Amino acid sequence: MDIETVSVLNADTDASRAAGDLLRKKYGHTDPAHADVIVALGGDGFMLETLHRHMHLDAPIFGMNQGSVGFLMNQFRIHGLMERLRAAQPVTVKPLAMIARTATGAIEEALAINEVSMLRETRQAAKLRVSVDGRVRLPEMICDGVLVCTAAGSTAYNASAYGPILPMGSNVMAVTPISAFRPRRWRGAILPSVATVTVDVLEHAKRPVSAVADYTEVRDVVSVQVRENHDASLTMLFDPEHNLEERILNEQFMP
Repeated sequence: MDIETVSVLNADTDASRAAGDLLRKKYGHTDPAHADVIVALGGDGFMLETLHRHMHLDAPIFGMNQGSVGFLMNQFRIHGLMERLRAAQPVTVKPLAMIARTATGAIEEALAINEVSMLRETRQAAKLRVSVDGRVRLPEMICDGVLVCTAAGSTAYNASAYGPILPMGSNVMAVTPISAFRPRRWRGAILPSVATVTVDVLEHAKRPVSAVADYTEVRDVVSVQVRENHDASLTMLFDPEHNLEERILNEQFMP
């Protein structure tokens, strides 16, 4: 990659601010709209925030970990940044598009890089109906919720809910139940990325449900449609020895 300018952004933590000051002093700082690469300093949450905030730009994003897990981040090093960026491997991610209809009839839209999740709002379990491409596949599920995730997000909340880990480039998405009570044995589904998943909330007044696209929450939904957004794509950069595809593959063999 031909890289001359970088935009250095940091999370609002002491460690991230200090790292950002060091990098800006050494490599300069260009407005994100005019930078060749955006460098994000923080944890996975800040990486998602940066991806969302700059989704309209063409600049790829190179994250360096100043958080806890840092699954979407590279290791933080001050020296050799430009050489790392030029040697970095790109990973392209297509976000999910969520269209949620609330009990008041309002329509809310949002994008998700990791997952769209639907969660019960009260002590009452949610009662949901799941359809794929207009065909009802699960007439009724009593549960804490359900989520639809991308391959990039399959190692996050989805993995914690015992959903499948999806290889990058597999062109599939996962539908994973969250603490399903009925049907107790249903473990979810893997669908082609061109599929449209619709989740209807049954008894929504008695069993209210919220929908969350990454960190955008919509309360009291009655229906949520999720599909891959084919018109948008995001590019993340990774050190060759820290390749995201390899790390996701390794996650499948973690004890």
